[in-house]
Amino acid sequence: MPLRVTVRAGCEYTVEHLFLVKSEEDGSRLDSFLSSRLAALSRSRAQKHIAEGRVLVNRVPCRDKSYRLAADDRINFSLPPPGPPVLNPEPIPLEIIYEDSDLLVVNKPRGMVVHPAPGNLSGTLVHALLNYCPDLSTSGGHLRPGIVHRLDKDTSGLLVVAKNNYSHQELSKQFKERRVRREYLALVHGRVLLRGGRINAPIGRHPRRRQQMAVVPGGRVAITRYRVWAYLENHTLLRVFLHTGRTHQVRVHMAHLGYPLVGDPVYGPKNRSKLPAELQQGQFLHARRIKFTHPRCQQLVTFTAPLPAYFRDGLHYLR
Repeated sequence: MPLRVTVRAGCEYTVEHLFLVKSEEDGSRLDSFLSSRLAALSRSRAQKHIAEGRVLVNRVPCRDKSYRLAADDRINFSLPPPGPPVLNPEPIPLEIIYEDSDLLVVNKPRGMVVHPAPGNLSGTLVHALLNYCPDLSTSGGHLRPGIVHRLDKDTSGLLVVAKNNYSHQELSKQFKERRVRREYLALVHGRVLLRGGRINAPIGRHPRRRQQMAVVPGGRVAITRYRVWAYLENHTLLRVFLHTGRTHQVRVHMAHLGYPLVGDPVYGPKNRSKLPAELQQGQFLHARRIKFTHPRCQQLVTFTAPLPAYFRDGLHYLR
């Protein structure tokens, strides 16, 4: 299926699909033909685009959804990409650890997505932040106002939010230069043999499962330190310190060592923990402490978030 992208002034663009009707498709209805050729296009949506004049048969607009095609007909279907989603503030509760005129430090709950993305266009931390504070930095782009760094959906804990572009740029610089100190608590399967260690293993896209990350040759530098805090049955509670901030870094590194996080649906095992299923709705990973230089007063500041209920309940159960 040929595909052509046309770019116009102002960075506007349309995506044009080009089809040639095969002999075995002779006599097909136009709407059925389009939905069969484009897996993501339902027949009702095809009919809507036909009615709007987006479909050309042999270079002539055709608005008849039941038009019967002939072999060797040429079909042009132009479809502009959807615009960016509108960010409407939503009255979602926030746990604010600290606030001033430059930044917020919030304690993100497990299960909350940080910013909108396909499949998560509402109910995110960004929607909650805009309801609480409409004026946030714009340096991160339209869909990420105020967002300097991220946490996975099912990772709870501390997140720093910038209220203006100055603080955003200063904080981003500290993250880039690895001057921000971040400590996590992680509950993993197995008894970690070494009481402490340093993992220096590059992380990149998994070579076959493209939605996952993995330790791969040629990946980006990724460094994690850990210390054993406690042994609980056949589990270990770890303090984990990030020196870099790669996607899924703690989850990937601990799984690579053979100690995957409890409840991790992607990198962890299934049915290996004694914890009740209702507690394992995501990985046991909590961003407990963060230390950085305040962008305005240039003082070193440290913030700590208490363990959330799911984590406390899991530890209590194992004890």
